Amino acid sequence: MNGFELKNRDSHSHARRGGFLTAHGTVQTPAFMPVGTRGCVKGITPEQLRATGAEIVLANTYHLLIRPGTRVVESLGDLHGLMSWQGPILTDSGGYQVFSLSTLNRIGDDGVEFASHIDGEKIYLDARIATETQNRLGADIIMCFDECTPWPCPQEHLKKAVERTVRWARQCKEHHANKKQLLFGIVQGGVNLELRSACAAELVPMEFDGYAIGGLSVGEGHEAMAKTVRHTAPLLPDDKPRYLMGVGMPVDIVEAVRAGVDMFDCVLPTRNGRNAYAFTDNGPIRLRNSQYLTNTDPIEPGCLCYTCRNFGKGTLRHFFNVGEMLGPILVSIHNLTYYQRLMHTIRTQLENGTFGLWANDFCAKHKNETGEINETTIVI
Repeated sequence: MNGFELKNRDSHSHARRGGFLTAHGTVQTPAFMPVGTRGCVKGITPEQLRATGAEIVLANTYHLLIRPGTRVVESLGDLHGLMSWQGPILTDSGGYQVFSLSTLNRIGDDGVEFASHIDGEKIYLDARIATETQNRLGADIIMCFDECTPWPCPQEHLKKAVERTVRWARQCKEHHANKKQLLFGIVQGGVNLELRSACAAELVPMEFDGYAIGGLSVGEGHEAMAKTVRHTAPLLPDDKPRYLMGVGMPVDIVEAVRAGVDMFDCVLPTRNGRNAYAFTDNGPIRLRNSQYLTNTDPIEPGCLCYTCRNFGKGTLRHFFNVGEMLGPILVSIHNLTYYQRLMHTIRTQLENGTFGLWANDFCAKHKNETGEINETTIVI
């Protein structure tokens, strides 16, 4: 079903412009997927999300398995009914929670036992359960169960995680029963290039519908991440979508597109939006700063998002300072729009044959941006 089509290639890098078909529509690539972990993008209605330009959204198997549960999601019309989103949806397998909930789980060669972060109830996930659950949730793209390792990671642990990821991928392929869904394999291996090569060499012959690069943006830093992506992406089939999981700073996205990556997801647009951190073409701004006290200018002049058309920086600063929920919603809308505008610009530059020079200028301009937000709560 995937029908991945390459439309343009950059002559100076591995960047490519394409698109692929899912059961709920076509995804134009390179693409960015907003994260709707529990069945919605936090604080954003589906109508508002569509207005940002988003074509595809991500949801998380682990969280939906806990609440409201697979049967409830099925009874509400699968994920598309639950989310009121009739476009493409991708579900993570729950493998990332092997990493993010490491204090609450026990990993074995066959699967992972979790203590629910809600009430401590024991939950078991393996390749079969993760695949069957995703089959029932009804997303258009589902992911193989994998082990995402921390950074730094002892070499022996890293090697075992790759072995498990490959073994679980084979089991996911065997148990995948919903032919309307595309199944993506995930290449792991940390920043060890030999393990990345070995993992890809095992997964590619399994002929998945697409391939992801997982286990990055976990603390290794921009340069190590970029080096790993540049090494790994060309190892993956040229005629399948390539997805870099959980990486979302604008400069990281552009660098990864140069390496040949087609799809991205990240919580940064909304998580940072909830913390008064706004992305712009000229770099990020922090709206709680006193310099914006009486500023009536929009976050970004020329931006056509609802926020920039209706609110100035001073108003947004006030909403955050008095704890009004509208502030986080409005900045999240702007940030989501910024990301979709960035992807549209990347696609246009590739179509026009000007991506190389544009990417060089963009990366030079944004190279020092980290997007880090100090938070006391763990985002899972």
